[in-house]
Amino acid sequence: MQELLIDIFDKPLGIIIAQLISATRFTIYLSLIAFFGGGLLALLITYLRIYPSKILNYVSFYYIWLFQSLPLLMLLFIIGLGIPRFIGQNFDPWYAASISLIVFTSAYLAEVWRGAILAIPKGQWEGATALNLNFIHTLKLIIIPQVYKYSIAPTVSFLIQIIKGTSLAYIIGFQDLMLLGKRWANAPVIGSEPFIIFPIMAVLYFCLCYPLAVYAKHLEKKYTIENLTN
Repeated sequence: MQELLIDIFDKPLGIIIAQLISATRFTIYLSLIAFFGGGLLALLITYLRIYPSKILNYVSFYYIWLFQSLPLLMLLFIIGLGIPRFIGQNFDPWYAASISLIVFTSAYLAEVWRGAILAIPKGQWEGATALNLNFIHTLKLIIIPQVYKYSIAPTVSFLIQIIKGTSLAYIIGFQDLMLLGKRWANAPVIGSEPFIIFPIMAVLYFCLCYPLAVYAKHLEKKYTIENLTN
């Protein structure tokens, strides 16, 4: 691909674009790790948040409150730079960025999914109680099959926030699109000026996020129409 881009844009722009496209895959990998890792943790937090136990409700509530209150940038500083310096050991940027984004994602997705569960009419819970179903069976058989209608569009939308959030990981040395772009923008090379590099990076981020935004909008319209017709 690099040779083709060099033929189209000449040097050094062709090389820069090829390297930025290559670095984009690490942005995608980190986004997927954050989304699926954070999603699994969010499932647990959501369960604790709605489980009929005050202690578990408080624990999950303060978990969400804490990590929604901390900016992602602060989490990256603490996990990627603060803790390693405190314990006197280096921490791989991959691990630091993954943990920070997983925790950040889990706190927000847990609230999205809890909101989707609360959107289910109370009559559904009361009907399950009348049928003598316990809490777990009620979730499994009645609530969860309906929750996706309310949760899938905001979940896909939040994936866009995750992708954009990965751009902050460069501060701890994570080798992604943002870090490589900043290095090129600061390089003393004619043709790698910031007013050239940053628009290219913006286009790449746009290509990652826009299809998801369109898909989320489509899902939102689809399930809104279904809810109105039901």
